[in-house]
Amino acid sequence: MSQLRDGADALEVRVDDRVLTAVPDYVLGLIAVPVVAVAPADPGVSALLTAAENAMHGAGLDKAGVAEVPQIAGWRAAYRAVGVNPNRFPCAAESIARRVARGDRLPRINSLVDLCNAISLGVAMPVASCAVAGLTDLVVRPADGTETYLPLGEPDAPERPEPGEVIYADSAGRAHSRRWNWRQGHLVRTDLGRHRLLLTIEAAHPGGRGDVEIAMALLGSALEDLIGGPHCASSAVLDAGTTRVVLSPADAPGGDGVPSPAASHGGGRR
Repeated sequence: MSQLRDGADALEVRVDDRVLTAVPDYVLGLIAVPVVAVAPADPGVSALLTAAENAMHGAGLDKAGVAEVPQIAGWRAAYRAVGVNPNRFPCAAESIARRVARGDRLPRINSLVDLCNAISLGVAMPVASCAVAGLTDLVVRPADGTETYLPLGEPDAPERPEPGEVIYADSAGRAHSRRWNWRQGHLVRTDLGRHRLLLTIEAAHPGGRGDVEIAMALLGSALEDLIGGPHCASSAVLDAGTTRVVLSPADAPGGDGVPSPAASHGGGRR
């Protein structure tokens, strides 16, 4: 299978209790976009990413300085709490920040991936775009070691996550990430063309919910600029108080409806 099939199913997203027990400050921001055409490049997005890179270059941070940024320090502590060495396996935000801090530029992939990288550099938190057509459920949970993960760009070299490793998984036994957000899986990659997307913004530092909400607003505004109008997306924030949401598909392209997520609060964890 090269990518998930098309479809317009409702998508249930939840965070497992065990993750929140290990990392109580974990926050997951979600923006579900019913359909968007992903282009090779966009001038506005390119300008945003270049500005974010220039700001990182100007900050003069070395590798140790990147690790001390509060949002990234929170992720390093979170990785240690779940048994992962953040020096060997940095979170997605630290990975790109390290690369840019040493004077490099990020490779330009496509308009959506570049947009996520621009926002991630600016807010120092992991931001990802996942193509989720055909997925009906996604949970952030510890792996049991039986899941199948297809590495990005290498779908013919399947891996098994290590037991206890935090992953994004579905009920079909597929892992869509490794070591939380260190690597994304091949099946949910954002390629060119029309896709149903789930955009994620994650925090693991104290007070991260406010930072996630600010980043979601920035990403939502930039997304509207990219597609030239309202994106008819639904959004939600999951944390220790709200651990589950069902994101329903919006109206067909051209419609005006904005779906309302159905969330579970407090004792609604499963």
